[in-house]
Amino acid sequence: MIKNYIQESLDLKNFILNDENLLHNITEIIKNVKNTLSSGHKILIAGNGGSAADAQHFAAELVGRYKLERKGYPAIALTTDSSIITAWSNDFAFDSVFSRQLEALGRPGDLFFGISTSGNSLNIIQAVKVAKKLGLKVVCLLGNKGGQLKDLADISMVVPSSNTPRIQEVHILMIHIICEEAEKQLI
Repeated sequence: MIKNYIQESLDLKNFILNDENLLHNITEIIKNVKNTLSSGHKILIAGNGGSAADAQHFAAELVGRYKLERKGYPAIALTTDSSIITAWSNDFAFDSVFSRQLEALGRPGDLFFGISTSGNSLNIIQAVKVAKKLGLKVVCLLGNKGGQLKDLADISMVVPSSNTPRIQEVHILMIHIICEEAEKQLI
């Protein structure tokens, strides 16, 4: 049983390793992260559940450091302010919790990362629409077939699986690759 879990993860990662389109998308995401940060803009990140934790992990790697000693890069996980999330969701709607934060924090030239294993998270969909209206570039880390978000983003990285834990494992791998490459290219 344990070997099956590991094999599933390895099979999915091997699929991505051999898919030129997915590798190209990762390269494009890295370029966008580098361009955003080198031009003095910030990265805003959101997701739900485990993807919220991934958003926080991603922001922490950028603000702190991944591997190299360097200055901090401006990144905000929109999932971290419980007062905003609970107040807005209680008084208005959870579907607009991230788009409201983007209205307050997003500026043209910033980069928004939406993370959704289904590709159909309503609050991420609304956030993407607001981000584009505000002039932000949009990258989505998705699962399954990409859902509605696949075609809304400027760049979509779709992990071809319906198995949420395996999708999240690949998303973390992508986040680590993005952080490592962006860090190398920016220093």
